[in-house]
Amino acid sequence: MLSQIWVRLALGTDLPSLEWDGEFIHFRRLYADVYQNFVAGKALMWIVELTDEGVIGQAFVSLGSGRPELSNGIDRAYIYGFRVKPAFRNRGIGAAVLRKIEEDLAIRGFWRVTLNVARDNLLAQRLYQRLGYRVVAEEAGKWSYFDHLGRHQEVHEPAWRMEKVLKNL
Repeated sequence: MLSQIWVRLALGTDLPSLEWDGEFIHFRRLYADVYQNFVAGKALMWIVELTDEGVIGQAFVSLGSGRPELSNGIDRAYIYGFRVKPAFRNRGIGAAVLRKIEEDLAIRGFWRVTLNVARDNLLAQRLYQRLGYRVVAEEAGKWSYFDHLGRHQEVHEPAWRMEKVLKNL
């Protein structure tokens, strides 16, 4: 199956497919904002496609932010919004996507990567640990966004901040 996976940078035409048939329609504006940051060179927006299935995953990367412990625009980047559709999990896809992103970041001169993982998402924590990420801090997991109807939404998702050094890639 991994030979049929295509991990690539996003196109503007990919944005509707990130809503996963309405499941994530509430993130429509957030996806548009990420795409604008991607176009401006401040972020990366990765798409995961499977032959005959279409988009089955995504991952976003902040190259610089107001929180330098996450991404600083120099040597540290932050992966977020990473998901693979449930029907395609536990098949090595997530690991393949992360490796691709890490290789790309290393080429761009980044040598440290951070991400947050929900404290109750043990499967994802195990994946990240297997790939060399380690817990470095607790995160309150409080953030907000405007949904597709323009309503302000508050999210509280306690998380662990994990980090990986890419120097040896």
